[in-house]
Amino acid sequence: MSEIQSALELIKRGADELLIEAELIEKLKTGRPLRIKAGFDPTAPDLHLGHTVLINKLRHFQDLGHKIMFLIGDFTGMIGDPSGKNVTRPPLSREQILDNARTYQDQVFKILDPDKTEIVFNSAWMESLGAAGMIRLASRHTVARMLERDDFAKRYAGGLPIAIHEFLYPLCQGYDSVAMRADVELGGTDQKFNLLVGRELQKQDGQAPQCVLMMPLLEGLDGVNKMSKSLGNYIGIAEAPREIFGKIMSISDSLMWRYFDLLSFRSSGEIAKLRREVEEGRNPRDIKVLLGQELVARFHDQRAAVDALSEFEARFQRGALPDDMPQVKVEVGAAGLPVFQVIKQAGLTGSTSEALRMIEQGAVRLNGERVEDKGAILASGQTVVLQVGKRKFSAVTLA
Repeated sequence: MSEIQSALELIKRGADELLIEAELIEKLKTGRPLRIKAGFDPTAPDLHLGHTVLINKLRHFQDLGHKIMFLIGDFTGMIGDPSGKNVTRPPLSREQILDNARTYQDQVFKILDPDKTEIVFNSAWMESLGAAGMIRLASRHTVARMLERDDFAKRYAGGLPIAIHEFLYPLCQGYDSVAMRADVELGGTDQKFNLLVGRELQKQDGQAPQCVLMMPLLEGLDGVNKMSKSLGNYIGIAEAPREIFGKIMSISDSLMWRYFDLLSFRSSGEIAKLRREVEEGRNPRDIKVLLGQELVARFHDQRAAVDALSEFEARFQRGALPDDMPQVKVEVGAAGLPVFQVIKQAGLTGSTSEALRMIEQGAVRLNGERVEDKGAILASGQTVVLQVGKRKFSAVTLA
């Protein structure tokens, strides 16, 4: 395998779409470090594993010797990109943006090499553009083209409002690529329209258009919805080691491989070997432990990874979880359900009164912890391990 083919294999690993592969090959053939761009609007102070899918890919490019430009959208964050939502996302204040940006920088260097990463803020060129410059930028795209963006089209067809400033967001993101002279821009699959605007603006500016690498949106703990803090199905990279490890251990066996592909730094060959071992009879839980420890070590340290495993085993009575633990789905709705009702619906008791009685007797555990509050609400978007008595277990996905 040639050096370029080997690099391309790593670049495409886990990716959903690459536009345009032939152009990227030509860029790689030049032998110069490529300018790799990924932008993040600091809309919340904490990053979760869903955000790290792109950051991990930046690390791949970094390992290949390319120039990483981590763009913090302190200007675009004040506009607010709906990113597939059916409503206008409220813009943030300058103070909120800057506070969040500071925490982003601390967190991304748990993955990226700070000595090989350039942190840039798009206010550096967007603020100097001025009103006249913004109007000239707006003249380079049509309303008809904007309405090709899926979420805009749906809102327009449904009679839902679209604020004028929202049309400016894709143009600003595209102009970032012009200002940064990006060779490659990374983004989620929900960013395709914006990423292609960048290519178009670069062409209009006489630059070689950037290649676009789109990464899939990581499913959360429920294995269904995109990982999101609002859905409660996320793993925050700043969470305590025991929380990160425990949440990884709660995901389904099938979702585990998705997480390996998008989050692990193990080689494709190593992951394929682990798959074969499971197919040949190795317990998937052993493999999940490897993933959980890798992620805890990345965001904390190796000692924390060892301790997290020890604590997890202690909480679950050192191997007390059965290998054939049933997995069930319980509809809890937007408001959630009391734990005693979830126990009944999961089939762990024959009635809600029995569930209440077992809680009162101290015989119910949730993720290894004794349930004290029988009225505790379990929210949707997570998978939990429920134990009733000594022998009844169930991995319950709350939807």
